[in-house]
Amino acid sequence: MAQPNSTLFDELKAAARGCLALLVGDRQSSSYFDFSLRGLVGSFIAFLLVTLATAFLLPLLLGGVNPPGEATRGIISTLLLLAVKDGAAWLFLRQNGRLDGFVPLLVADNWVNVFGAIIGAIVAAVAGPSDIVLLGMGLMVIIIEVNIARLIVTLSAWQIAIFIVIQLVASSVGVFLLFAFGILVLPEAPLPA
Repeated sequence: MAQPNSTLFDELKAAARGCLALLVGDRQSSSYFDFSLRGLVGSFIAFLLVTLATAFLLPLLLGGVNPPGEATRGIISTLLLLAVKDGAAWLFLRQNGRLDGFVPLLVADNWVNVFGAIIGAIVAAVAGPSDIVLLGMGLMVIIIEVNIARLIVTLSAWQIAIFIVIQLVASSVGVFLLFAFGILVLPEAPLPA
């Protein structure tokens, strides 16, 4: 477990090792994360900082300009999707008598989101949008989510399968709700000439 008296930067380094360990399925991956209240708060702070940075700074770094309200809409979308996904995880763990795994799930998931956003921003800056990159990142997310359920929360095989399906459904419902309430807006297609 990460040291409780470490700085946020030390926690960041340990969590990076933990995320890499989750990606490769290392059984010791939980030892890199701080599952205390301090660790939970630190993971949320890091997640919020990266969310703000990607919403406001990434478009500037890529040479674009955000339309008014776009960054705020992106932040609200991210936080609402996280709330729906985490709420579904809480309900699932509660139904299965495993609420002891909720804080470790949040900590690991927050750090995975932090590093996923950083890697996604770097890839977007270097390679631009790409379906292959998006597919690769999607596969990595599924592998990591399965390993969080398996190695951090220690769910059984059938619970992992149900948990992943619930997470995918919750994310889809969250996106649907964001579209329904107009928070997410599809870009307009150009009219044919």
